[in-house]
Amino acid sequence: MRKIIKMILLLSTLILVVSMLILEMNWNHHKTTVNRAIYNSKMSPTILVPGSSASQDRFDFLIKQLNTGNNKHGLIKAVVNKQGVVSIYGKYHANDPAPYFVIAFENNQDGYENIKKQAQWLDKAILTLQERYRFRQFQAIGHSNGGLIWTRYLEKYYQKESVQLSVLMTIGTPYNFSEENVHNRTKMLDDFIKNREKLPDDLTVYSILGTETYDDDGIVPEQSVEAGKFIFQKQVAHYTLITVTGDEAQHSNLPQNRQIIKLIEQNVLP
Repeated sequence: MRKIIKMILLLSTLILVVSMLILEMNWNHHKTTVNRAIYNSKMSPTILVPGSSASQDRFDFLIKQLNTGNNKHGLIKAVVNKQGVVSIYGKYHANDPAPYFVIAFENNQDGYENIKKQAQWLDKAILTLQERYRFRQFQAIGHSNGGLIWTRYLEKYYQKESVQLSVLMTIGTPYNFSEENVHNRTKMLDDFIKNREKLPDDLTVYSILGTETYDDDGIVPEQSVEAGKFIFQKQVAHYTLITVTGDEAQHSNLPQNRQIIKLIEQNVLP
């Protein structure tokens, strides 16, 4: 009887080991297939991140304008909840080479500590989207605090071996929050400057400054946007500051600004 029990236990252990080996082989095969598809992918999405208090619908008008004529591309929206779980919505066609991905956060409040969390969630959302849609190359746009989230992501989470960001455009991004004097650096700006050597040296950055009163865009001081030069200049391949005035130069209207839409078409989209 004991011999039978031992044989049963031995057989059960053997079956368990074989099952685990099969599962591991299947998983490794899956990862190899996914990694090969990502490496060989010709897709180049544009990933947009809204600012504080803005939802995944923030860029609907902008994308509608970009999607005129024959340049129609899919729109995927990823929302990260407060627990870091990523939910994905929208339509995508397998042969679409340049879809739009919007990444938004359920916790979309202002403040440096929250920006740190959002950058971590952004990293998770990008990896989730990459696993599903199999892309390697992408372009990025950030409005307001969205540009801060991208900057934190690039300095802390970006891995060139996994994904490749070619162009970043920040729109009305307050690199020094509400400070008008660049000599009064916030902790966030100090950290960005301290870690700027971690920025990818092959990146092209466009920083858009909106001026409603020639001092600010109604919310963000001009000097705060200009402080981006202390972060990006001489660290990335190209850094350009562009000033936009006139109609729709108010902070919340910047993503709808016709001049900015044109700049995106000319400088960001693949």
